[in-house]
Amino acid sequence: MNIHEYQAKELLKKYSAPVSNGVTIFRLEDISDKINQLNTKQFVLKAQIHAGGRGKAGGVKLVKNLDELKKEAQEMFGKVLVTHQTGPEGKKVKTLYIEEASEILKEFYLSCLVDRESSKITFISSTEGGTDIEKVAKDTPEKIITTKVELNGEINDDNILKIIKPFNLNNEQKQEAKKLIKALYKILIEKDANLIEINPFIITKDEKIICLDAKMNFDDNAMFRRPEILELRDLSEEDPTEVEASKNDLAYIKLNGSIGCMVNGAGLAMATMDIIKLYGKEPANFLDVGGGASKEQVAAAFKLILSDKNVKGILINIFGGIMRCDVLAQGVIEAAKEINLNIPLVARLAGTNFKEGKAILDQSGLKILSAADLNDAAKKIVEAIK
Repeated sequence: MNIHEYQAKELLKKYSAPVSNGVTIFRLEDISDKINQLNTKQFVLKAQIHAGGRGKAGGVKLVKNLDELKKEAQEMFGKVLVTHQTGPEGKKVKTLYIEEASEILKEFYLSCLVDRESSKITFISSTEGGTDIEKVAKDTPEKIITTKVELNGEINDDNILKIIKPFNLNNEQKQEAKKLIKALYKILIEKDANLIEINPFIITKDEKIICLDAKMNFDDNAMFRRPEILELRDLSEEDPTEVEASKNDLAYIKLNGSIGCMVNGAGLAMATMDIIKLYGKEPANFLDVGGGASKEQVAAAFKLILSDKNVKGILINIFGGIMRCDVLAQGVIEAAKEINLNIPLVARLAGTNFKEGKAILDQSGLKILSAADLNDAAKKIVEAIK
């Protein structure tokens, strides 16, 4: 789950991290009143969307006075920003963030995340702040310092010194940086964050440390115990089908292909997507209905797939363990009849009650192709939509 920059900065402030003063604008008419809270002659106006690359798309503006601020805000509010992370459809700007401008002396990159491979918390620090860290990793990997930290009550000074070493800070700045590192570490653990990224993390001309931008991502599966974080969720920034999927406890991610997939188990879902690509087509989604999905959940999943107008065919790949193939078959048939299915559907069933499930599908009167195995299923669905 992502949150906006202004929300991330509010959270950083609660943990005493150094952040510029700023105000959030939900209505243009609030600018004059809220701007009085800032002590500056220059402002930075930022579009609040869940995507990087805002600056290159015109979503970040340095303005010199209140009149210019109002003019730029009016142009930005409601604008559709297209960045490398939004896709061609872009994202509409519904919230603005105005903060005090900083005189930048140096820009750095700083982030921490959960490293699942090592089961540690990893900090990434680099002198190449304000740029795409992926590009830095590709072109100049020696400029990225990675520090892996054991999960303990708090991070120790030795690790902190390793993290901030590339920044070449003076003694006063080191003390502020230590507070920042400790804050990031605490937020990651106490709020179940997956990623906290400060890019750029800057030193101002008066030698102060400031988090100039902030991005945070949280573990969806932990939100049941983090209601204060869940309240920050902006559903308008998420794909409507993915929001609907979450209401039915389905793991769904929309993709750009033409073959819809309904699978149980993340590993099997990935294998299904891979074999579709192997036969020359692209999956339209990742969809894991889980190990114990009900008939109603299966029907909801089927409707989600069909809500995508790009879907030209559907591949169902179920290995029944806890999941019963006959339950899945009943859910598929009910949804297919309700929606009046008119595209090819291939089903591969194995495991618990797969014979009963196959019989239900065969006797449904629907045009459903049965497959002996996954390879056969992929061949049939690709051929069926040609």
